[in-house]
Amino acid sequence: MTALETILSELILEGGPISLERYMTLALSHPVHGYYRSKEAIGAKGDFITSPEISQMFGELLGLWCVEVWRLMGAPEAVRLVELGPGRGTLMADALRAVKVAPDFLAALEVHLVEISLPLREAQRAALEGRGVKVVWHASVDEIPPGPAIFIANEFFDALPVRHYVHRDGGWRERLIGLDENGRLAFGLGATHETAIAARGEADDVLEVGVAASRLMTQLAVRIVTQGGALLAIDYGYTEPARGETLQAMRAHQFVDPLADPGEADLTTHVNFSSLMRSARGAGAAVHGPVEQGRFLTRLGIFERAAMLKHHASQAQSAAIDAARERLAGEGPGLDRATDMARLFKVLAVTRREFDPPPGFEEASNG
Repeated sequence: MTALETILSELILEGGPISLERYMTLALSHPVHGYYRSKEAIGAKGDFITSPEISQMFGELLGLWCVEVWRLMGAPEAVRLVELGPGRGTLMADALRAVKVAPDFLAALEVHLVEISLPLREAQRAALEGRGVKVVWHASVDEIPPGPAIFIANEFFDALPVRHYVHRDGGWRERLIGLDENGRLAFGLGATHETAIAARGEADDVLEVGVAASRLMTQLAVRIVTQGGALLAIDYGYTEPARGETLQAMRAHQFVDPLADPGEADLTTHVNFSSLMRSARGAGAAVHGPVEQGRFLTRLGIFERAAMLKHHASQAQSAAIDAARERLAGEGPGLDRATDMARLFKVLAVTRREFDPPPGFEEASNG
């Protein structure tokens, strides 16, 4: 039993079963034993690999996207480039290298990283050392100073906690976490129906509700509308309202029981993009996309960038570049849609309503 499981068990014994939302929050963000507080989870030696770790092309193209968005904003003299959950700093390091072609943007830039993991902050500091740009760390979005800002959220919304509701006995009952007869963490259902949920359902249907993600999107959209800027969100998820649960736990690149060894595994869910879009529009912002990651990166020029990198590469290096490009952006309709990163991952942008469609979202604006 982990130290965090002991804490959770005592919490349940004292106050009764807890929501999945509270469990995920503590498992990921407990100030001492939370997964993101104590683990450097990204990479071959960690629990998962993100797009920036696959190829430098990903971060470089996003950096150039930020330059163009800044120009669409009217090129303000000062702009904050904010990354939410910046991993090991790989994306930002690659982005800053690419934006050297735009010294005017670089001169206006101040980098802000929202990160609660101390090990990852150290990795980010090492990755960004000597980049010639001021870098400031924050524990939450609330700490970011006012002003025009471009937000990047790559595989960030998937880690925000959710609640589950199960349709049982003619209504929706919340899935809770309590203790089984052996004193171990176990799923159960609340005793009463949630009368505030009007959605229809069949027996045993599951509603996955991401209140935290919707709340954050509203906060970011309000800031963009009132202060200027844009948000680029990249994540795996779905675009149509759906039933079913998507909670998963990953440890050492393997799926594990989400209730086993809390604080030792990464917990994620698939992102409900339709919910994020509603929240952004409700705050008065414009939504662009979502589009598949492969289409987005192709529009930004990943094939051309790959060809440039291969120009002076060895045969082995060229093969690695092709493999990375294919994994990120795909090769064509023959790829398996169930596992293809280029299609499973979606890209969404949020801007002011008067904003022209950002690069990669041509003919993809949804108002």
